[in-house]
Amino acid sequence: MSWVKKLLILCLILFLSGLLTIAGLYLYVKKDLPDVTTLQDVRLQTPMQVFTADGELISQFGEKRRIPLTLEQMPPLLIEAFLAVEDTRFYEHPGIDIIGILRAVTVIASSGDFSQGASTITQQLARNFFLSREKKIMRKIKEVFLAFHIEQLLSKDKILELYLNKIELGQRSFGVGAAAQVYFGKTVDQLSLDEIAIIAGLPKAPSALNPVRSPANARARRNIVLYRMLDVGAIDKAAYDAAIQAPVVSRLHGAQITASAPYIAEMVRQEMVNRFGEELAYSAGLRVITTINSQQQATAKHSLQQNLYEYDERHGYRGPVDTLWQATLKPDVTEQPDYDQPDRLDTEQIIAYLDQQKGLEDLVPAVVTQVNSQTVQVILSGGTEATIEWEGLKWARSFITDRRQGNAPKTADAILAPGMHILVRQHQKQWRLSQIPEATSAIVAIDPHDGAVRSLVGGFSFSQSQFNRVTQAKRQVGSNIKPFIYSAALANGYTLASIMNDAPIHQWDDNAGIAWRPKNSPAVYDGPIRIREALAKSKNVVSIRLLRGVGIDKTIEHLQRFGFAASDLPRNETLALGSASLTPMEVVTGFAVFANGGYLVKPYLIDSIIDAEQNTIYQHQAAIACDDCEDFAAKTPELAPELNSEAQMQQLFNRLSHDQTTEAELDAASLPSQQPEVAQRVLDKQNSFLVADALTTSVWGGGDWRAGTGWNGTAWRLQTLKRRDVSAKTGTTNDSKDTWFSGFTADLAVTVWVGFDDANRSLGRALWHANMGQSQSAGTESGARTALPGWLDYMQQILPSLPSKAPTPPVGLASVRIDLNSGLLSRKTDTSSSFEYFISGTEPTQYSGNDVQPISFDSNSPPVDKDIELF
Repeated sequence: MSWVKKLLILCLILFLSGLLTIAGLYLYVKKDLPDVTTLQDVRLQTPMQVFTADGELISQFGEKRRIPLTLEQMPPLLIEAFLAVEDTRFYEHPGIDIIGILRAVTVIASSGDFSQGASTITQQLARNFFLSREKKIMRKIKEVFLAFHIEQLLSKDKILELYLNKIELGQRSFGVGAAAQVYFGKTVDQLSLDEIAIIAGLPKAPSALNPVRSPANARARRNIVLYRMLDVGAIDKAAYDAAIQAPVVSRLHGAQITASAPYIAEMVRQEMVNRFGEELAYSAGLRVITTINSQQQATAKHSLQQNLYEYDERHGYRGPVDTLWQATLKPDVTEQPDYDQPDRLDTEQIIAYLDQQKGLEDLVPAVVTQVNSQTVQVILSGGTEATIEWEGLKWARSFITDRRQGNAPKTADAILAPGMHILVRQHQKQWRLSQIPEATSAIVAIDPHDGAVRSLVGGFSFSQSQFNRVTQAKRQVGSNIKPFIYSAALANGYTLASIMNDAPIHQWDDNAGIAWRPKNSPAVYDGPIRIREALAKSKNVVSIRLLRGVGIDKTIEHLQRFGFAASDLPRNETLALGSASLTPMEVVTGFAVFANGGYLVKPYLIDSIIDAEQNTIYQHQAAIACDDCEDFAAKTPELAPELNSEAQMQQLFNRLSHDQTTEAELDAASLPSQQPEVAQRVLDKQNSFLVADALTTSVWGGGDWRAGTGWNGTAWRLQTLKRRDVSAKTGTTNDSKDTWFSGFTADLAVTVWVGFDDANRSLGRALWHANMGQSQSAGTESGARTALPGWLDYMQQILPSLPSKAPTPPVGLASVRIDLNSGLLSRKTDTSSSFEYFISGTEPTQYSGNDVQPISFDSNSPPVDKDIELF
């Protein structure tokens, strides 16, 4: 038995030596081992996501794609797949798998194959969080010790959850949630068994095994995973057989964007990087909630693009993108076009060509294969064949210049020929010949109560140009400046009934040596005219005379109240015609002052920011326009700092005013904790009401059509909205280089701009188009013709959700019946008179014709007769 004894002693010595070796190695590497307790509060690098106010995803920013999930959110079959192929005894071993190590050693010794792994999930987690992938013995030793530490610190479920969220799975996807989205465009609970097996097979070699790059490799690895799942009893034979036969179908998917707003996404990205820096902004899992309404945003984008298409079609077709082969029309053909096509490509060649072409927005590449009398056959990108009917072709007369177009086509062969690479789009469920518009546009809508941006589109396509014309393009505003000029006049003694001379101006300029002759557009002059009518008709010469009456310095000072920078306002009389250069955002902010009763609100886009733990780390506190809140805050200054929203302020106002509750009786604990901010009042209520009311006349006009005295304002097309609470103004610059349309209700202010990025290029003129009839009548492009349709299309879809709110005249106004020709008082009730609003004290005191003795009254006296009403 001596040899047994010696063997036992040898084993003991080897065992002790092993322990001492392990202890020595541990002491040697201990100082280099990272602190695994950080795993208790681990922050996975998660991209920043941007959402609309109603929860739709706008964009995602970050190098690493990750969708963190809890173990409970992962389907059991997915967990079983990873355990089957990566670590069958995960719930049994203490961090390292001795059986797995012995198996790997046996394989290596018998075959020399080093592909047999022995790392447990815990070891992989240690490597992914703390170590590199370098194949060195010391890294492996550290990995083992870290695995033991992790097992002592965390539960098995927590380790598995971290692993499944951390593991790299190719295509910049980390974790199973991101992999399901990237490879299959699904959430993990939507994955089929074969898709689960593909994802579970990726950790071994994410680049070589991913189904997009290497479908064959992915299939082979998938089958191994399925066999392991069958072997351990995770699936039955029937499920295995079905999954093994499934084809590998995968393509790259981006984040599931549900609201198209790339210009907004870029604005948010820049703001977040400025606030937090790139590393934190892109990896901390921040969720940015914007003020954007997804429905309004989608409507804004569609309205802008459709308006540009319509402008583009008015000015003619600029020809195909390219010509793949030359087709010559045979001369003996009279009815059905027939072509010689010696170099014609076959269908497979056409499809291969189209696969390399890119569309833009809803424009689809296509190749013309056959031209009939009034239809065209095309092959679309993707190989689908389609027909373009005459309705989608007849607009395409040739483009000559911005002011000239060719004759209306009568047949399809006058427009297209086989072999042409063209762009098409679907319009009203039919294919339509199209092209990328050369003109561009911007639209922005804000809530006038607090400045929240509800929709914003900075151009035809962000893919085409990242230049955001809403915030970056300063363009001459044309007649969009006039409401602000008229507001300055009302603040300096003029009234809406004041009579101005609408007659040509001829002024000699000594410096230029020529006469300045500003004209109305169109060049029609009405002689003596009331200010209300002059604004509605956008009379240029009246605007200049008002500027002269007020003075340039006073006018510029008044315009600065609306947020316009003095440096953008020229100190000469062209200011009255709109020579100031402003961005659409600045313009809509100015119009919001009239909409909200005189407050300057600050547009904002980010409502709140939520961190990875669902904590709100930022909440925007908007400066709000609120008359009741302003009055209440003035009466109770010690409570004002506690109010942080219009609703909260109104709630407290109602509580005090209606319940007769005193300040001392208020429960401090019920007050909001955030500080308030009431927007700055920059215009008195009476002035803002008068301008807003006058701008409704731009829509509805005046006079009596039955009596032959009716007239239209420049925004008369808005009458189709059938809303009396809409105020609006057109804007056109010299030579139609910039066209504008701005308008508002009590709840929404919207501005649309249309022009070319080249500020020297005119939008031109469209000649009569015989094929289109009245739908595209001849005319020079203008605010009413070019920008208004986009605004109208947007508001037709949005206004039904915004209740009509007839504005209430504020205290300090009087409504007086006046004679429409003289602006003086009138007792007549026929079409020669109408009621007009006046700031109390500015009402006329004489009757028209001087046939009645003057009267006087003030705002504190009762109405003197039925034709005078005080507010």
